[in-house]
Amino acid sequence: MAHPLDNPTWTWAAPAAASGLLALKLAHVVPAETPMVLILATIMLGAAVFAAVHHAEILAVKLGEPFGSILLAVAVTVIEVGLIASIMLSGAPGAEGVARDTVFAAVMIVLNGVVGLCLLLGGRRHGEQVFQLQGASAALAVLGTLAAITLILPNFTQAVTGPSFSSAQVLVIGVFSLVLWGAFVFTQTIKHRAYFLDPAVADGSGELHEKPDDKVALASLGLLIVSLVAVILLAKTLSHPLDRAIAAAGLPQAFVGVVIAAIVLLPEGIAATKSARNNRLQNSLNLAVGSAIASIGLTIPTVAVLSVVMGMTLALGVTAANMTLLVLTLFVSTLTLGTGRTTTLQGVIHLVIFAVFLLISMVP
Repeated sequence: MAHPLDNPTWTWAAPAAASGLLALKLAHVVPAETPMVLILATIMLGAAVFAAVHHAEILAVKLGEPFGSILLAVAVTVIEVGLIASIMLSGAPGAEGVARDTVFAAVMIVLNGVVGLCLLLGGRRHGEQVFQLQGASAALAVLGTLAAITLILPNFTQAVTGPSFSSAQVLVIGVFSLVLWGAFVFTQTIKHRAYFLDPAVADGSGELHEKPDDKVALASLGLLIVSLVAVILLAKTLSHPLDRAIAAAGLPQAFVGVVIAAIVLLPEGIAATKSARNNRLQNSLNLAVGSAIASIGLTIPTVAVLSVVMGMTLALGVTAANMTLLVLTLFVSTLTLGTGRTTTLQGVIHLVIFAVFLLISMVP
């Protein structure tokens, strides 16, 4: 995948324009919810998301793999957590389930939508593609455990009736989620880093990319922070209009989570598919599965603390239909990533599951 080594004009103009719009809104120079302002805020939000991922990618090239993939995953997750927290703090209808809906949607989008598209596009161009079996198996084991204890287990506990943990349970599960994410990052970056490198890079035959200079990397670090802040604050201003738009379309309230996950994962999904088309499937899997692990491992601890502080019951258990899709996804993913080689057939299977997920999300 060709990495940018500079910051084009749009990458600093987008966060600057988003920050300018926020300043005008906070100063009450422009009205808060007129159609024109909402359209402009939506455009600025999308531009800031892409700018954030661009600057994270600059830093990723500077740091090298797999640190780059981790940085991208954390950057995307910060955006996701900010969007979820803004909706929870707004007290909008269904706020208690927005974390569950978003995290579940992120797992389904990543493991079925992004991975399926990577396998299909990469397979069409290169035929059979290879990746590091040890790294993929380790990542999937962590993701499966996180998904089961946060999205399935709450449906069967007895301390609290319904799809929720008690306050003590949710805090402990939040700590365990963070521990699993930290252990995975330690394994990925220190203990067994070679498991997460492209096979050609791991054996020393891969091509090394030129790295951006220190000045460009430092500028990207500052612009990444500005972009993330702009995304979070813009999302807060758009939370109520988003709820109304989904209700007006006749879609379930849980579809808010699908929209949030799609917004934050779109740029990363594009990066992953580009890597697959360039026959760097290991990098695609690092980006995709790593972002799903970070989505649960970092989001759940944050919303757990937030829910306890706010005295809000946090609904985490998914419905029976979604539980079926989650178990199916983890089962198929185990088969897909269990050989170290993939074909277009596996991509088609994942994309069909993704299509069923979208259908059930819109028509439960």
